Amino acid sequence: MYTCSEWLAQCVRAQSQPLLMRVASMPGSPKSHSRLERAAVASATAVLAVGLIAAGLSPASAATTIDGPVGLGTAASFSVLGATAVTNTGPSVLDGDLGLSPGTSITGFPPGTVLGTTHADAIAAQAQADTGTAYDVAASLSPTSSGLTDLVGMTLTPGVYSGGALTLSGTLTLAGSADSVWVFQAASSLITSSSSSIVLTGGASSCNVFWQVGSSATLGTASTMVGTIMALTSISTGTGTNVQGRLLARTGAVTLDSTTFVQPAGCAAAGVVTSSPTITSGAPTGATLGTPYEFQVTSTGTGTISYTGGGLPPGLTMDSATGTISGTPTSAGTFAVTITADNGAPPPASVTYQFAVRALLAETGTTSTTAAPLALGAVLAGIVLLLVPHHRRRGSPRH
Repeated sequence: MYTCSEWLAQCVRAQSQPLLMRVASMPGSPKSHSRLERAAVASATAVLAVGLIAAGLSPASAATTIDGPVGLGTAASFSVLGATAVTNTGPSVLDGDLGLSPGTSITGFPPGTVLGTTHADAIAAQAQADTGTAYDVAASLSPTSSGLTDLVGMTLTPGVYSGGALTLSGTLTLAGSADSVWVFQAASSLITSSSSSIVLTGGASSCNVFWQVGSSATLGTASTMVGTIMALTSISTGTGTNVQGRLLARTGAVTLDSTTFVQPAGCAAAGVVTSSPTITSGAPTGATLGTPYEFQVTSTGTGTISYTGGGLPPGLTMDSATGTISGTPTSAGTFAVTITADNGAPPPASVTYQFAVRALLAETGTTSTTAAPLALGAVLAGIVLLLVPHHRRRGSPRH
């Protein structure tokens, strides 16, 4: 069995044979060649040892999750909330409040009916601010399924579903329980066809269905929408649309046509958003045998993060609370070290590095880090010393 340094030397010697053969063919004594070869191998070995200090494997992607419904704040009491205008045609019925901010143009009531309170005031302004917060939370969640387009015919369990332009041309079924939460992320628009519908099964509630829409939402004639739509721009409904939820437009108008609203009731408190960790400190620096060592592992993520370091070199330990690797290494070599950061939100961050503990070089008393440039200098100096006498002998006149 080779020691770490012997193994490195053998690798370097194998890769350096062409160079060493050229050195051996140069004029000079065998002893000088031997010294030069040893210096070259020592130099390359030191460089290779330094190069093995750390190479990491990519960690799993961090995830942002929520353990309950998206919090709407004061916007929860509104059936309709617009920014520039709210316009109604026909006998629409709003089960909750009607709000507009910062615009002031609310038309069509009557014939529309508002069973709650109409606000174009500071209360509506606060509801808009809370809608913005809820929109950002919904947009930040990590999808459990992405790339969706038409949701027709699907039966979806609780989760976060994302796509570019989402459509619904028929029936969508949401299967879960009273505590189940669905969040739909549409990067651009949401369009539902005429007579399309969303069906809840297993006790699922409209309280817990959220649609985050990157531009505008359009609901088809006589369609049934379930959940709270938070659209960045505008929302419009076709004639006879039924909404079991809310229509909240952040920067544009809401346009209604004989639309009936059923306000979600008995909704649970907002869930807590948690982001799983991402290790940000990079590869640990290498260590030197018998020399005190310390390296700080850092990470992003919410809540309390605990750290583990599997496979650390003998003499080194990791503080699970702070992520500090410290101690004095007692064995030289290269170790596969797996660093994990976990805050309880899946997935934990885990990265494996090749961690090198360098020994002192016996002949020089220096570490492999400092030996590399010194040995390289010795190689160059040795070549010069060999070439100069040879040059002089060739150039000297014969007597």
